[in-house]
Amino acid sequence: MAQSEPLYQRIAAGLREQIRTGQIKAGERLPTEQDLMADHGVSRNTVRLALGMLQNEGMVTSTPGRGTIVRERIMADYHATWAESRDRRASDQADAFQSEMAEQGRHAEYRDFAMSLEVAGPDFSKRLQVAEGEPVVSRGFIRYADNQPLSLQTSYYPMDIAREAGLVVPNDVAGGAIRAMAAVGHEEIGYRDEITARMPTPDEARKLQLGSGTPVIIYARTTFSDKRPLRLTLTTFASDRNRVIYELGDMRAYLAQEDADA
Repeated sequence: MAQSEPLYQRIAAGLREQIRTGQIKAGERLPTEQDLMADHGVSRNTVRLALGMLQNEGMVTSTPGRGTIVRERIMADYHATWAESRDRRASDQADAFQSEMAEQGRHAEYRDFAMSLEVAGPDFSKRLQVAEGEPVVSRGFIRYADNQPLSLQTSYYPMDIAREAGLVVPNDVAGGAIRAMAAVGHEEIGYRDEITARMPTPDEARKLQLGSGTPVIIYARTTFSDKRPLRLTLTTFASDRNRVIYELGDMRAYLAQEDADA
């Protein structure tokens, strides 16, 4: 390692390597600031710069009274290609997210459900093909797995579709919104996805319990019937604990290998 690197970067690199190789495991504490100062012969400010660098990378989290802890990095897989088509086949008790988490050995749940009416601005107007200023129905919640927040998800529906499908209610809908819409003649047959990344808002960071410097993935899906857009769903994923997967084309060779490894 180049000696011209600042001391705090060298200290951070050493700790990063210990975490990568498992010498310091998830859930364990890093050496205290006093220990790091003594080991490297540096000031407290230098040590704090090193720890701040790891925190900005999402590798550790600092909690008053507990010190600096290595973060658990269990990735949740979201198969965007077929997740919601599975939702239409799922039972009333298990939607797409719950089914996918169960296959990964994790317990899924929704918390903090909220339904509201919002005014369509230019973006929603274009995506949902409704007039600007018209009301749209918003239904959202926080998705958890094993008591860890994974993502925020809010879906927006044109008012007429939401009314017909019984979505203008302040509670979950048995069987899910996708099947509720299909039951009244609004079946989803097409999807347009957009994926971007940015830093979280303070509210997103709080709800997702994000460490400083951890970005979010914004997954926007607009769905269509054969006549019109049906919904816009915005999912805000914590980037340090989610993996969005697309499987395109003929996947027989991959699936055969998956079966062999099972």
